[in-house]
Amino acid sequence: MTKADIVETVHEKLGLTKKDISKVVDEVFDAIRENILEKTNVKISGFGNFEVKKRGRRIGRNPKTGVETVIEPRTVVVFRPSQIFKDEVND
Repeated sequence: MTKADIVETVHEKLGLTKKDISKVVDEVFDAIRENILEKTNVKISGFGNFEVKKRGRRIGRNPKTGVETVIEPRTVVVFRPSQIFKDEVND
């Protein structure tokens, strides 16, 4: 699903203009992005959490050649669905 698909779905359900819906969708994604860039977790009730985590330095291995290499520390974003969302997916 793309942002355009989200805009279309909301337009069909609410009847608002696509231009207005597009602005709202963009603002929501911008708010999520800004919080994650500030290393703040984002919690959306009934949907899930976007968590910012730090991964430490470690040794990895090239699966083709078997050569070991160092993987430098990095920051990653992890999505954890809420229990409500998990239950809906599993029903």
